[in-house]
Amino acid sequence: MGIRIRKYFFEEIDFFHSKRISIYRVSSYDYYKIKYNTMIIEEFYKAFADLDAERMVACYHPDIVFEDPAFGQLHGEKARNMWRMICQSQKDKGFVVEYRDLNLHGEVGSAKWDAYYVFSQTSRKVHNKITANFKLKDGLIIEHNDNFDLHNWSKQAMGLKGFLLGRTGFFKRKLQEQTNKLLHNFEERNK
Repeated sequence: MGIRIRKYFFEEIDFFHSKRISIYRVSSYDYYKIKYNTMIIEEFYKAFADLDAERMVACYHPDIVFEDPAFGQLHGEKARNMWRMICQSQKDKGFVVEYRDLNLHGEVGSAKWDAYYVFSQTSRKVHNKITANFKLKDGLIIEHNDNFDLHNWSKQAMGLKGFLLGRTGFFKRKLQEQTNKLLHNFEERNK
């Protein structure tokens, strides 16, 4: 069921800014649905900033589909375990997450977030700028897609090697193989 928005039959004109401003009315049911969905996404990022994986994954629908350049596409428990692994690996290491520009339109939303951390394999500082897109169902996140510049990330995380190889499909495949192997090992240890 989509969001019901009724446009009033009049428009206000803002002469100072030379813009036409349309007045919209949203039903109270839809207003609270949007408000609740916004709270779910905010809770996800607040939990991430606290490295609280269980609070994060509680925001996920059982049929979650997650995708990003580093892990590829993950479904269900694999997606939840990825966040558990990341949070566990970053405890007490100066990991910082900041989110902003949270936009939600019904059950579809987006946010921008930044991660600041030290890449463990090279001890290099990374500032990763990510754009996240979400789809919600039954008040939980069912689709989550994180997009970031893999070449920029690889330059920061791996230096010259990342600069030279970071744009290639070969690099992306190898990175996903490595991250999924780490995730598999994490899941085996935490059965």
